[in-house]
Amino acid sequence: MKDVFFFGYGSLVNRATHDYRQARAATLPGWRRAWRHTALRPVAFLTAEPDPVTTIEGLIATVPGADWTALDAREAAYDRHPVCDDVRHDLSPRPPVSVYAIPQDRQRAPTEAYPVLLSYLDVVVQGYAREFGPEGVARFFATTTGWEAPILDDRASPVYPRHQRLTTAERAMTDAHLDRLGARIITARPAGL
Repeated sequence: MKDVFFFGYGSLVNRATHDYRQARAATLPGWRRAWRHTALRPVAFLTAEPDPVTTIEGLIATVPGADWTALDAREAAYDRHPVCDDVRHDLSPRPPVSVYAIPQDRQRAPTEAYPVLLSYLDVVVQGYAREFGPEGVARFFATTTGWEAPILDDRASPVYPRHQRLTTAERAMTDAHLDRLGARIITARPAGL
């Protein structure tokens, strides 16, 4: 059976959040990240959307036995899209690669009722720092839209189920980028969180 791969561009870049061990750096031209929410989750999260002038970095990793069940469950708010001809990586021959994205008709802009979790963003930034260094973190922020979204500071009691321990330097890196963007940090948790 030929290996199949996914392209991760958010929390899946942080290898501590999954068991997909055969992961490697890759880029996806013609796409960007955006903060969105759907009725399927109580908080906002990242999605990928076509954008002809942007390239995003991430990881590709094998889906063992082409069994998408576990990954589809983790990414239940998304649809899976084949992007094998677009992804840039060092594998030969080129394997099938898919990316998860929220369908346009199911996504909305984040609100205070559906904020971005700082614990989730921290996990993403930690992954980009480990894989691509501080420059990769800067590129993550630059190739992501929706920074006007309210960001819930849940660091003291993380809501994100795959939250990670961060160093002081990792937290400071996230905070510096958010400060530069003028991000709106909120502390009041919406009902249900």
